[in-house]
Amino acid sequence: MTRPRVESLAAELGRRLLARGLRVATAESCTGGLVAGAITSIAGSSDWFERGFVTYSNDAKTELLDVPHGLLAACGAVSEPVALAMAAGALANSRADIAVAVTGIAGPGGGTPGKPVGTVCFAWVRRGGGAPGTRTEHLAGDRAEVREASVCIALHGLIAAAGESPDGNSP
Repeated sequence: MTRPRVESLAAELGRRLLARGLRVATAESCTGGLVAGAITSIAGSSDWFERGFVTYSNDAKTELLDVPHGLLAACGAVSEPVALAMAAGALANSRADIAVAVTGIAGPGGGTPGKPVGTVCFAWVRRGGGAPGTRTEHLAGDRAEVREASVCIALHGLIAAAGESPDGNSP
């Protein structure tokens, strides 16, 4: 993925959100704010970007996004349940309509046999209904490549979520 691809995805997200009068929030760990950065690189994004949370530590996930300590202990920070809790926390602590969460192991260290480097978990939630979405990817590449691919996946998921009505159906 290239920077122009990321900008194209962010611009498409903005068009969809504006057309529907929706706003987005991000909850990021391994991407360290890159999703929010991609979104805010688009002129006029203040009309559809509500806020971003960079919650790299477990304490930050708990304090800012209300992720339960017990969930972190039981599942680990890199898990779909934690990603879902992060996204739900972003909605609960913002005025956004849609939220994305990204948590993973970008490398080069930190991996385990069960969760190797490149394991990234995502969640997308929408206020007012609709089924939340979660996804785990095992991404190849170095730290920068894992993070950039994660941004693209997060944006693709937001575009899909923005194209649905709150009941989960396409408009």
